[in-house]
Amino acid sequence: MLKIVLTNICLCIDWLVRQAGRAAAFIMPVLALVVAFEVFSRYVLGQPTIWAFDLSLFMFGYLAALGGAYAQQQRAHINVDILYLKVSRHTRSVFNLISFSLAIFFLIIIVKVSFGKYEEAIEFDYRRQSEWAPPMFHFWIMMMIASGLFIAQLARDMLAELYFLTTGQMLIEAQNDGN
Repeated sequence: MLKIVLTNICLCIDWLVRQAGRAAAFIMPVLALVVAFEVFSRYVLGQPTIWAFDLSLFMFGYLAALGGAYAQQQRAHINVDILYLKVSRHTRSVFNLISFSLAIFFLIIIVKVSFGKYEEAIEFDYRRQSEWAPPMFHFWIMMMIASGLFIAQLARDMLAELYFLTTGQMLIEAQNDGN
């Protein structure tokens, strides 16, 4: 019964992070169009926009931040393979638990700081210092969401590692099948 509950928690987090990663992927073509339009406007029409740089900066930030949890899910982050692959599966799980714990600690700090920055941005109407001067509050909301997704993915991974360490069995046999 416990395995079913833990598996369902993990599968729900997997689904949520996968959907956020897929949604973030739609930012890339929009970003490319914004940059292409700015290049066309600047060099062909001779009239650069006041908004394209800021918009592309925000979209790239969204793409990078929202892709973090998905990259963790797909095991696409950098690993020190020279040491990691030479130890037993049990030792790898211990390494993972330590690194995931440190990452969660760091991400909790990011959420806390981002929430404070969000409150300041709303209270003082912080804007980007540019000619267009868009508001900044949305960036801090995105940072909290992206960090929250990353924390959820790391917590899910920790749960799977703890299950392996206590039972010697994988919690979910076919992980990250891309569905």
